[in-house]
Amino acid sequence: MSAALRLVRADALSSGTAQTSGMVRTAAISGDLVGAQGLWMGRTVVMPGATSGDHHHGESETGIYVVSGNPVFVFRDPDSGSLVRLEAGPGDYVWVPPHVPHREENPSPFAVAVVVIARSTQEAIVVNVPEL
Repeated sequence: MSAALRLVRADALSSGTAQTSGMVRTAAISGDLVGAQGLWMGRTVVMPGATSGDHHHGESETGIYVVSGNPVFVFRDPDSGSLVRLEAGPGDYVWVPPHVPHREENPSPFAVAVVVIARSTQEAIVVNVPEL
């Protein structure tokens, strides 16, 4: 692909990306879609009352921006072994280090949680795991 800017419209996101139960990921920027070489970006939607499956993103660092809703990001503290819950809201950012199992929860019975995700790899690496 040529080295030109590319516009990806909201209605043109691709669901042909790695998935985890309880959420819907769509890709906007990836190697396949726009020729990205070191970046993946997309959107994740968690419906009201839903909880995603436990997963990690392999070697990717992941940056998350909360667009709407109040998603909760759950992971196991490596020192204590206890579960940690990060309660986020619109405008917040969450960083997920490589290989850290986590899940997303949407405790709202009414509001959809929408986040924008950026990863440090050109494709979405998703490794679903049985538990945190």
